[in-house]
Amino acid sequence: MTPITSLDLTGFTEREPGVWTDAAGLVLSVHFFPLIPDLPAPLHEPERLGAGLARLVSGAGGGLIEAVPGSVDGVPAVRQLVKMPLGSRPGQAFLGSWTVPRAGSSTVVKVQAAEGATTGMREAVIMAQVGPAGYFRPHPYTEGQAGGQPDGRGGLPYHVGDDEQWDARFPDHPLTLVRAALHRITPTITFDDRFKALPSFGGQAAPQSPAPAPTPQPLPHLPPPRRGWFRRKGV
Repeated sequence: MTPITSLDLTGFTEREPGVWTDAAGLVLSVHFFPLIPDLPAPLHEPERLGAGLARLVSGAGGGLIEAVPGSVDGVPAVRQLVKMPLGSRPGQAFLGSWTVPRAGSSTVVKVQAAEGATTGMREAVIMAQVGPAGYFRPHPYTEGQAGGQPDGRGGLPYHVGDDEQWDARFPDHPLTLVRAALHRITPTITFDDRFKALPSFGGQAAPQSPAPAPTPQPLPHLPPPRRGWFRRKGV
């Protein structure tokens, strides 16, 4: 069951309950978790939240591109962009999500895509333009960690190649597609009033453990949410 009552799915085709794909290879999924959210800090502490999420993602071998507090249908939430190695072959998967936490549950909307046979072109072109010294930057959610490896745990480096300013130059890159889809979908999401009326998340998170990295193509099989409140638009 998910408290999402409306979501514009224009261009997407249902693969299974709660999971859709489009012609560009994006995978969109919705999830409801009847558990205390596992966020490392409350939304009103963005620095601590970002640092905690960066450590978790780095510990799983990936890289946190951004963690931005905001709202979905008027409910406080955090938007994340994450990159993960594909594992058995070169390349990366990119995941964009909104986590909408309440005191004892959360709803997650996730969009993901992976690089195909051609990998690293975006990064190589941008590095050639800005130079190696200007390419790698300290991670914005850590202190002084050049290359974006929070707490020395490794993970994928932080660099300017993932910045949104480059998306127009690489319209077919999976990061561009994920970011654009999340921007387009977000304003169309609405929640059941019962979910919106739940007590707010106060930051008393459950014990943390690193999230598992996504598997290579085909993209991970995502467990469907329980059927319930969800209603679709634009299919």
